[in-house]
Amino acid sequence: MDVFLMLRREKSTIFLESTEETTVMQLKKVLEGIVKKAPGDIQLYKIDNKDVLLDNKTLGDCGFKAQNAKAQDPAVIGIAFRIGDEFEEGTIVPYSSPPELPDVMKSQEGPAPPTGMTIE
Repeated sequence: MDVFLMLRREKSTIFLESTEETTVMQLKKVLEGIVKKAPGDIQLYKIDNKDVLLDNKTLGDCGFKAQNAKAQDPAVIGIAFRIGDEFEEGTIVPYSSPPELPDVMKSQEGPAPPTGMTIE
């Protein structure tokens, strides 16, 4: 089954589609082409509890299933890079909130019918 992933690091977000049978190492190899880092220099972790994803596990084994990693609500995975002998602390910058809509753009009580039209 297909799983949809949102991989995040600092201000970067990468959307990927994969399968439950894909291993973490295979996912790192895909990331290698995008972030230009060797798979051994990439660490993937769960956002909610910071658990590191082991290279030999499949995404399904790590809990990423089609039921909880949908296109409209992808599973979030954190990315950390190796700095020296250790991996950096996983940091994700939250998205900014859009400004409030101006009053003229807020919906009125209901849409008015176009002028010249009668409703029967």
